[in-house]
Amino acid sequence: MATTQWLGQPAHNRWLEQETDALLRFGRASRTSQGFGYLDAAGTVDPLGPSELWVTCRMTHSFALASLLGRPGYAPLVDHGLRALTETFEDIEHTGWFSAVGPNGPTETRKDAYPHAFVLLAASSATAAGRPGAAELFARAQAVQLEKFWRDDEGMVVESWNRDFTDLEEYRGVNANMHTVEAYLATADVTGDDAWLGRALSIGRRVVDEFARGASWRIPEHFDPSWTPLPDYNREEPAHKFRPFGATIGHWFEWSRLVLQARAAVIARGREPEPWMLEGATALFSRGVEAWAVDGQDGFVYTVDFDGVPVVRERLHWVITEAIAAAAVLSRVTDDPVYEQWYRTCWDHAAERFIEAPGAWLHELGPDLGPSTQTWTGKPDIYHSLQATILPRLPVTPAIAPSLAAGLLDT
Repeated sequence: MATTQWLGQPAHNRWLEQETDALLRFGRASRTSQGFGYLDAAGTVDPLGPSELWVTCRMTHSFALASLLGRPGYAPLVDHGLRALTETFEDIEHTGWFSAVGPNGPTETRKDAYPHAFVLLAASSATAAGRPGAAELFARAQAVQLEKFWRDDEGMVVESWNRDFTDLEEYRGVNANMHTVEAYLATADVTGDDAWLGRALSIGRRVVDEFARGASWRIPEHFDPSWTPLPDYNREEPAHKFRPFGATIGHWFEWSRLVLQARAAVIARGREPEPWMLEGATALFSRGVEAWAVDGQDGFVYTVDFDGVPVVRERLHWVITEAIAAAAVLSRVTDDPVYEQWYRTCWDHAAERFIEAPGAWLHELGPDLGPSTQTWTGKPDIYHSLQATILPRLPVTPAIAPSLAAGLLDT
């Protein structure tokens, strides 16, 4: 067990701050005429290629955090992202936002819950940063969530529509709902409207207290429209970027952190948190770290089956960053030294294996821990790694952008 704590130490915070700035510098190259594009392994983007909604939103959110951190030169990038979301991605005829656009217009017209959660998150962060036009975009994003995606009777969001919202996909997914929780928690903090917190709690209660508990804390990801699990979904495409077969270890960490954020938000409002929240957060983290080196190599594999046997043995950068963030939050909430130790272990692994140079993170490693491109090519965006450098320096609640706006960063 380490004798000197990293979390909260000024020297460690300086290292985190340096990596924050390096990631932001790396991400600047993603700007395109349509918004922000997918960065390749060298950190460059094809200016003529399509820009995806989720990338543009995540980069807009990241640059809003940079502006809130007091970094000059990033507010114009936030404004660029807001213009892209308003003038290029937004579907004026049918509402919502196109999934991808190119120089000549939309290249993918479906309306998916996953990137729409990031529209809400980006707009909330830009609003917290006080950028012009952000509040208006934020209001429209909230309206689309309530009118098209949120379902009161299910306590969850639906997955994917066609362009005019007349054809709903016969699939329900936990990944989109997870990022919706992130966006709803931020929306509650930025607007002061606790109905958004209630919706986030509803999703978390169902996923963690029902689905995860019922699967020995290995979260089922794929469901039919009645929320019956589909355990064989994508068995033939196990390394899918967003809907992989089996159970996704990184999501256990991500849910652990988000549930603790929701719990802290409840406490901050003078209410008693529900018992499943701390229980579920600790159980999910424990199940996740149980999978460390499950195939004999350090790190976390991408997916396992529901007995914990590895399926896709590649290591993805976002998994280690979410383990870092969850360990930091659990350490703050419980003061148990085991989480500090896991925090250090995960950062050591990230520094040794994923960070090629300051700000330049490999997105994927193979089973031999060398670079891989089975699931992800290039270095698409900085969202996960950036948040891993900021979350350990913030309180558990409010969300990142309103915390930075309130000056709550630990230096």
